[in-house]
Amino acid sequence: MSGGGASSSRGPYRKTAETRTAILEAALEIFAVSGFHSGSLRDVARRVGMSNAGVLHHFADKETLLAAVLDRRDEADVEEVRRLTSDEASALHALVHLARVNESKLEIVRLYAVLSTEATGLDHPAHGHFVDRYARTREFMREAFAALERRGRLKPGVTVESAAIGTIALMDGLQTQWLLDPGAVDMSAELARYLSGVTDVEFRAAI
Repeated sequence: MSGGGASSSRGPYRKTAETRTAILEAALEIFAVSGFHSGSLRDVARRVGMSNAGVLHHFADKETLLAAVLDRRDEADVEEVRRLTSDEASALHALVHLARVNESKLEIVRLYAVLSTEATGLDHPAHGHFVDRYARTREFMREAFAALERRGRLKPGVTVESAAIGTIALMDGLQTQWLLDPGAVDMSAELARYLSGVTDVEFRAAI
């Protein structure tokens, strides 16, 4: 009896999780194409075959849905980078790997390109998210380049701060160029070339 009860109780939870995932994936696609302000809950609901009320049952409002979409994608990226990082050199390899993986995730790259621009407005609901995201990314980069500097592995004239900021700027710029003309830009190869130019870390496979 107890086994049957446990099995039946898992059903609704599993269904809820699947529904939330479907909503998040639909919202990612809508916001990636239209941005936050133009993309509507009605569009998201239509994409998953639900009513607006059905979507709002899982996410209190559009801002909450956006936060959940961004958190879900960031968690996946952070987990992948952590999995591949064992030291300062592998941290840079992990970034190149992430750039390569993103070349198969057009919607995600577009989402961040669109929203990071929109979020420069102080009243945008994702403003705080992107401020924090860039701060965390800069700190991750500083730690990796500082460790390389202590080992004498930064190229002459390169500072930890310039390398960290330059890497992030390059990644953002490469994503924009790739979105406009994917065939003209190899994001992972260009990132690897830049990192090879500021450190002595080798990226033969990527380049």
